[in-house]
Amino acid sequence: MNRQRNRGRVTLATIAAVCAVAALPGQAHAADGPAAYAFDPAAVSVRGAETNADAEELKPGAVYKSSVAHGQKLYYRLELDDTTDAYVSAVAVPKAGGKVAYGDGITISVRDLDDNQCSSYDALFEAAEFPRPIAAYAHRTIEKDRTTCQAGGTYNVLIERESKASSSPEAWDLELRLENEPAPKDGGSLPTEAPEDWPSASPVPPAGKQERSGGSSFYDATSLESGEWVDRIAPGQTRFYRVPVDWGQQIFATAALSNSGKSTEYLGNALALSLDNPARGHVDDATLSYSGAPISVSLDPLPPVAYENRHDAAADVSAMRFAGWYYLSVTLSPGVAEHYGSEAIGLTLKVKVVNDSKPSPYQGDAGIFGVTDDDREMAASGQSAPEAGEGGTMKVVAAAGIGVGSVLVLGLGAWTLLARRRAVPAAVPPGAGGQPPLGGPPQAW
Repeated sequence: MNRQRNRGRVTLATIAAVCAVAALPGQAHAADGPAAYAFDPAAVSVRGAETNADAEELKPGAVYKSSVAHGQKLYYRLELDDTTDAYVSAVAVPKAGGKVAYGDGITISVRDLDDNQCSSYDALFEAAEFPRPIAAYAHRTIEKDRTTCQAGGTYNVLIERESKASSSPEAWDLELRLENEPAPKDGGSLPTEAPEDWPSASPVPPAGKQERSGGSSFYDATSLESGEWVDRIAPGQTRFYRVPVDWGQQIFATAALSNSGKSTEYLGNALALSLDNPARGHVDDATLSYSGAPISVSLDPLPPVAYENRHDAAADVSAMRFAGWYYLSVTLSPGVAEHYGSEAIGLTLKVKVVNDSKPSPYQGDAGIFGVTDDDREMAASGQSAPEAGEGGTMKVVAAAGIGVGSVLVLGLGAWTLLARRRAVPAAVPPGAGGQPPLGGPPQAW
């Protein structure tokens, strides 16, 4: 009897799991209005400290959620060895409906305990003065001819927010992460000269438009491959997409707004297009103005992904230093609604990735700094990372369900056979009153 109860529990657990997975919402990215930035559900809350002695540690591969107020300088802590290149990123998310001004933004830096700066980068609002997620990273890298920031031990991450008096005073949310770069092959004897030129003519993407709705953050960004992708974007909304770009490959991207018959009012810097690398380091951006007619803007031609790009002084070239998912984000100014209404406007993204893949420069698994066959499949199907995870869970649950189902079928068959045997009447001795044998079925059967 206990075995039967256990089987029942397994069956109910499997059914519950299947139902739970079936009930998981897909990444239905609504196009009818701005959505809140979708933080990674695995993000751990962490509080920035105003003194480095009180700073909380960020660990590799984890995601953290924090916040920074106007004028604040906040510390977080890293524990690094003396051989690994480490990248810490911050995505700043101002409140929707607020105001930002030219020059508002954050500065992120990595520093040793003597306050020597290992690296520092900005994420700033410039010509497109409207709230949207902006990202930047800083790093501690091991360099042969450098003396500071090379030892193992404790390092500080400092995030500083700058906002004008005319900007909204509310705190900005932060999404933080630390990623370690795999060790290079051949003891690090890789090229140290960055490329000086590369193809600049934007190739034509494959013919044929396809619909694909963008996500609302880096976490749920919609996967794209080379092609022409049609979406819609509402005033104040940010759409996120991601494209796998392997070693030796070059990415080109163009964003285009469709026409509107509601107005011809000229709006400068109405749309912002941005590209960030796999470690959430900013690569390049572009803006376009809008007057109700079709218009497009493209990112500047960028070099093919190469390890040696890190040696270039230009930030956009240096950021093309590793393979993996590159993130495209598109934001439409909330000011568009004043003259063109709050309804979504047609958005087209033209993406082209060229060149064959080259071998990875790393020892072993590249982690997020590489492109796998699964990544290419996700790009072809348009899956976001959460959708791919749900698909994997479904496979596990389906396999478990099939296994448990097979056991149940065999068990039910044996139980039925036993019940039939018990149902066969034994020989009734004379005068026994026709009662069934002990354990047999009632006479009403």
